[in-house]
Amino acid sequence: MSYAAVVVDANLTAPGTILRAWSFDPAVVVALAVPAGLYLWGVRRIGSGGASAQSPASRWTRRRTTLFLSGMGLMYLALQSPLAVYSNLLFSVHMVQHLLLTMAAAPLLVAGAPITVALRASRPSTRKRVLLPLLHSRPVKVLSFPVVSWGLFVAAMWATHFSPFYALSLQHEWVHSLEHATYVATALLFWWPVLGVDPAPSRMSHPARLLYLFLAMPQSTFLGLAIYGSSRLLYLHYARASALVGVSALSDQHLAGALMWTSGMLLLLPALGFVLWDWMRREEREGERIDARLARGHVGGSL
Repeated sequence: MSYAAVVVDANLTAPGTILRAWSFDPAVVVALAVPAGLYLWGVRRIGSGGASAQSPASRWTRRRTTLFLSGMGLMYLALQSPLAVYSNLLFSVHMVQHLLLTMAAAPLLVAGAPITVALRASRPSTRKRVLLPLLHSRPVKVLSFPVVSWGLFVAAMWATHFSPFYALSLQHEWVHSLEHATYVATALLFWWPVLGVDPAPSRMSHPARLLYLFLAMPQSTFLGLAIYGSSRLLYLHYARASALVGVSALSDQHLAGALMWTSGMLLLLPALGFVLWDWMRREEREGERIDARLARGHVGGSL
């Protein structure tokens, strides 16, 4: 259902109207279906042994596939569900949509290890001549460098919310699509070094990952506070649009700021927990390897 179709409805707050406000944008569906299909094709190729000989240690785990497809599902929910339609009416809904894309869908996609799937599913010639050179190319090295990826993500959030770009996105669909593409691209770059499940030109230690996330938390807080604390309406579009659902535009803006302020921090906490858990797990495995080497040396010396 388009935005215009919702506006002419007699009661925009009726549950039936909200539940029917699903849309079907072929461009969005294709943009999501193509990478999902390629990912599943790659997983199937890995599982069939078409890319390389299989051993128990090299088989693909369903957990990775589930994480990736969950991320795709959340992207579809953010872009095609009633959230997408009512984001034109309420800034707070727009904020929920952005948080879903950047703080929920993006880390799930990265956790699915799509780069690893591409490398393992591709032919050796393609991997050697195309994928590995691309992965280690200068543009990818620059974009994936943690300082750059962190800065791009933070800059995208601030620049789009405090510039004419956001107002343009509410007036022109192509600008709105560009905004979403920017959020997803910078979020994927942001989460890539944090999770560390895919190969990358540069890798961060676990203490550096914790610092990386800690520094991101106040940025989302400050952005939320800047929106929440504003005494003037930042986007005139919502003065008329929010009235259609009987909501004060300024109160809705305060709610949007509060969502960014609190949800951004809350959604980063699980990432901090994951990094700590992964750090302890790797330390434990390293200790087990050291113990095994010492045991083998002791047995060899006794013989």
